[in-house]
Amino acid sequence: MTDDVLTIADRLWRGEVSTATLHPVDHVGGFVEITDGVGFTPSFANVSAFATGDGLVLVDTGSLPLASVVHDDIRRWSSSRLHTAVYSHGHIDHVFGVPVWEQEAEEQGWAAPQVIAHHALPVRFDRYIFTAGYNTIINRRQFGFQDLNWPTSYRYPDRTYHEAMDLSVGGTDFALRHEKGETDDHTITWQADARVLCCGDLFIWASPNAGNPQKVQRYPREWAQALRRMLTLDAEFLLPGHGLPVVGADRVRMALTDTADLLDSLVDQTLAVMNAGGRLDDAVHTVRPPAELEERPYLRPVYDEPEFIVHTVWRQYGGWWDGNPATLKPASERALAVELASLAGGPGVLADRAVQLLEAARGAADAGEADAALRLAGHLAESAWLASPGDGAVQRARHDVFAARAARSTSTMARGIFTWTANESAGDGEGTAAAHAH
Repeated sequence: MTDDVLTIADRLWRGEVSTATLHPVDHVGGFVEITDGVGFTPSFANVSAFATGDGLVLVDTGSLPLASVVHDDIRRWSSSRLHTAVYSHGHIDHVFGVPVWEQEAEEQGWAAPQVIAHHALPVRFDRYIFTAGYNTIINRRQFGFQDLNWPTSYRYPDRTYHEAMDLSVGGTDFALRHEKGETDDHTITWQADARVLCCGDLFIWASPNAGNPQKVQRYPREWAQALRRMLTLDAEFLLPGHGLPVVGADRVRMALTDTADLLDSLVDQTLAVMNAGGRLDDAVHTVRPPAELEERPYLRPVYDEPEFIVHTVWRQYGGWWDGNPATLKPASERALAVELASLAGGPGVLADRAVQLLEAARGAADAGEADAALRLAGHLAESAWLASPGDGAVQRARHDVFAARAARSTSTMARGIFTWTANESAGDGEGTAAAHAH
């Protein structure tokens, strides 16, 4: 794929192709020269390449499974050595390509490439090593990759910076700046001569990944501020960490502005609930993104969801407690489920009601009614399963409810968790419930 990358990007922008089918977190493959001396490889995590008089500069290097593919795509464009790689942030889909280039450099007798990143990035790698088991589980759940094992060996940067860094390679100048958003270690890279802005995951052709329910704190307000600072650069080309390029200053300006406006609206609405003394539940069920922004082709909730961002805002500004006194020092979930099942007449009664709600959702003419019924069904099915995880009828009810929730979900986050739950219910639920209880 060459110029087709830009053709598809244009069709996505116009809404002729949907990100629900051409998902931004997917491997497209191929290579396109965006402008003279600047190339772009659309992969599971994108790689941007700059030709200089002293070798290539890459912004991000790709994921471990696709590192050689990305390398070969770039090699069809340039045979120059890799001089410098800049990590936009430390997520593992962006930082595992360097060893392929280092091996090539050794074989060719070239100087080894240097790696540059923000000073918080090595701390992320350290954390990934001591949470490898947890990250294996949550990423298997999120993406459905059952053979995924979280890595414990990383290519740390050779140089780090704090707020900003000027980089010059072979007569080409780059301005690196630290921003917070999806992570606390983000770097944006600006090449002023070509008016190319590499923004990492601060724009990904989807509702911002600011609310991932299984990952560490995100920074929605700071993210919006970062996007507004990017606007001052007046970029002609926006090369994101996921999704396809945005070409044209007007489109870049619109993409950055709309994303910032969406984030600011969610933060403002959530803070209004908090400042009025509301609970997290009030915010989750009342805060809504501006409809005209949610309908933008590049802000659809296909990866993360605005509802999840509400949780992130609450956690950042209000702490972990949701405002419900019963959850401050709660009973175990299993103990509560057993008590509720006993009051209802047994776990089977809860499961049967969950199935009834599932059928009501299937027959509902209104999408809002269907969603409300499925949310209730999820609570009841989960309570029934916690109370009696070995009951076959309960397992089937839980499976059916969460399979239906997965099928109706638009985002990778929700679909992954609901699918994991449905699959868990199709197997032996007793051991997992017992572990959950302890």
